[in-house]
Amino acid sequence: MDAICGAGLLPCLPADPELIVIADARAAHAPLPASGWEPPALALFLEEERLTLEPLFGAGSTPVPELSLFHRARGAGRRVDELAARLPALPGIDAAYVKPGALPATLAPGVPRSPAATCPGGRPTPDLSARQGHLAPAPGGVDALWAWALPGGAGDGVGVVDVGGAWRLGHEALGRKLAGVVAGTPVEDAGWRHHGTSVLAVIGGSCGGGSGITGIAPRALIAAASCHGIGTARAVRAAADRLAPGDLLVIGLHRPGPRFGHALRDDQRGCIPLEWWPDDFAAIRHATAKGVVVVSAAGNGAESLDDALYDRHPDGFPFWWRNPLSSTGPCSGAVLVGAGAPPPGTHGRDHGPDRSRLVCSGFGSRVDVQGWGREVTTAGADGDGPGDLLGGGEEDRWYTDVFSGTSAAAAMVAGALASVQGVLKAAGREPLAPGPVRELLRTTGAPQQEAPGRPASQRIGNRPDLRAAVRRLFGATGRGG
Repeated sequence: MDAICGAGLLPCLPADPELIVIADARAAHAPLPASGWEPPALALFLEEERLTLEPLFGAGSTPVPELSLFHRARGAGRRVDELAARLPALPGIDAAYVKPGALPATLAPGVPRSPAATCPGGRPTPDLSARQGHLAPAPGGVDALWAWALPGGAGDGVGVVDVGGAWRLGHEALGRKLAGVVAGTPVEDAGWRHHGTSVLAVIGGSCGGGSGITGIAPRALIAAASCHGIGTARAVRAAADRLAPGDLLVIGLHRPGPRFGHALRDDQRGCIPLEWWPDDFAAIRHATAKGVVVVSAAGNGAESLDDALYDRHPDGFPFWWRNPLSSTGPCSGAVLVGAGAPPPGTHGRDHGPDRSRLVCSGFGSRVDVQGWGREVTTAGADGDGPGDLLGGGEEDRWYTDVFSGTSAAAAMVAGALASVQGVLKAAGREPLAPGPVRELLRTTGAPQQEAPGRPASQRIGNRPDLRAAVRRLFGATGRGG
């Protein structure tokens, strides 16, 4: 059983920190750089410090007006903290803060690694689906096998974009159907090795012909948006603008919160969802306002997101910020996903009672739903070496049995939702909007279970049950019987 959060060393390195600057809406009627208006004192400061302010979300109109106030300071280097403290004193600036680098919300394996099998060249990859217990009927899995028998139940025609990094664009489980990277710079060697590959393969991977793994929604239309080079908020905005209402945007990332002064620990304690930061919240709300369903990791920080710590106004945040993780705060509309234990005995290991909160998982009233946080079989590797399930010299044929954390859980939930939206589309009905999606997840599914020291009151929600969800939408005698 998991004894500590993220047993072992960090599997991934964080992205670079970002210096975010917010224009003073009371002093300016247009974005600073876009309008060409910069108070002389600010212009002089930027010149002297060799800084450039660029609109974080780009120029142009947007249905969420406050997006135009966010800027990113380029050229700060290692002086981000010093400059963040000085910028708000200048005219035209409301706030400035430093965002720690985001990183994948996955865990080190926490179990001894066995030598991976190697698939001989020229031979097809063996069928690994028997190890994908999350496809099985509820309560152990999400009942994807049942959903595939329904028109649209494999996610037909549903768009999905993963915001993150490190995709093997030519991996056999993705290459035939991956639409590519729609934003940012695809960086594979940033310490995030294969994370994006694993996420997308859980959702919509498919090798075909009964080989490899099969995603929960294998006929979904999948793509990627990299946060490298542009930051997380801008990647979310860019991804959302590529999607239609009812499509899915997945965020399998987290970052260090205020518990330990935003410092990243090896055990990931204190990491929280991205939406706590104002620019990420604005980008996610932009997406959900368009009708895009955002599925986001609750973080592997073992944090109670209801803690009053998160209500305290951080230095550098704008005066109008309110804690979005609070049940009484503003809501981004995203589906927030916690990590639960898989059924005991999965892959011969035991992480506690089925559907109980894993030690690592963030929890609280804001968390909507859970997915498996351990033992997820998917394409790729576990982050620190070749695929532990299937390795060898052909990296595009690597597979792992130990994909984990709230990023794995978020991918599982996103796959289930792609299946639901596909069934609705095939029936000629409108896909669910973000609000009804959250309600469906909270009122159907297999309930969270107790574990010693981790009561069900530490909410991570139900595990999705596709059969129950579809019957709720169509009635017991409707689609699926």
